[in-house]
Amino acid sequence: MSATGIGSMPGGDALAGEGDNAHEYAEAVRLVLGELPDFPHLPELPGRGAGAGMTGRALALVSELGVDLQPAGWRLTGSGSGVDHRRARSLLGRDLDVFEEHAQGVSGPVKVQVCGPWTLAATVEKPRGDKVLSDHGARRELAEALALGVADHVADVRRRVPHASEIVVQVDEPALPAVLGARVPTASGFGKHRTIHPPEASAALETLVGAISDAGAVPIVHCCAPDVPVELLRGAGARGLAVDLAVLPASAYDGVAAALEAGERLLLGVVPTLAPDTAPTDKQVAEKVLRFLDMLGLEPGPGLVLTPGCGLAGASPAWARRALELVQAASQHLR
Repeated sequence: MSATGIGSMPGGDALAGEGDNAHEYAEAVRLVLGELPDFPHLPELPGRGAGAGMTGRALALVSELGVDLQPAGWRLTGSGSGVDHRRARSLLGRDLDVFEEHAQGVSGPVKVQVCGPWTLAATVEKPRGDKVLSDHGARRELAEALALGVADHVADVRRRVPHASEIVVQVDEPALPAVLGARVPTASGFGKHRTIHPPEASAALETLVGAISDAGAVPIVHCCAPDVPVELLRGAGARGLAVDLAVLPASAYDGVAAALEAGERLLLGVVPTLAPDTAPTDKQVAEKVLRFLDMLGLEPGPGLVLTPGCGLAGASPAWARRALELVQAASQHLR
């Protein structure tokens, strides 16, 4: 039983100088390491701009493809990478330098996050416009390039935090249910992209999940949508799930219980991402978890990890700190 964060944290001004951003990122790292000593994660500060967001962060790992930033968002190019892609890579490298400096005493698991292939395909454009999602060959090529980049990223993180017991890679797929349900808008905004059928969706995830496993890390998949496809994620080889209890439908309970019984990790979102009118106590959070486990017929175990409901980028700094304190204290109650 432990606690961690989903990934993003508040802070980071896209108009601030690099020195100010560096100081703010170091503060985020110290906060995560201080509040989540048993299972820290690499913080993300998407407020610093496109290169620090979920899509830009993942593209920073992709060296096989040329990428550029357009007014409409990230786009693949037919040639080399643009200046914004290079800046995203540089920013990730500096963030890892800061994390390495402060995390030398970490001996437990360490978690990093990466945007998954389907959310990436739904947010990145082809060279001539429209989403990568619209082209079978382009989405396969992007998924394969991402898998190669993440494998190198795992090796880099392991080198930087050599005493970590394991590296956990959280694959973020917030758009996957929309991809499966044909709800991703086309570039014109008047139509929707055709549905991706489960076998193809699973295959792309298997490519990334397999690369993570082959690199010696533990792949888990995060989706905080109400229609999270639990069985598809587990079938693709994920060795853990990250879900938000507040929106998790009862139809997913059996799959979640099966994951815990199989010894897989369950990162369970149990604290609001934005400050509520009345904040829960750590004991109330623990009691909520116990009620959920009771419905599943399970007891608290080592595979259960408490988290905020989702990323904390939109939270106030005070609530972000309190949210991490709550999940850590609640996990100690449940021990």
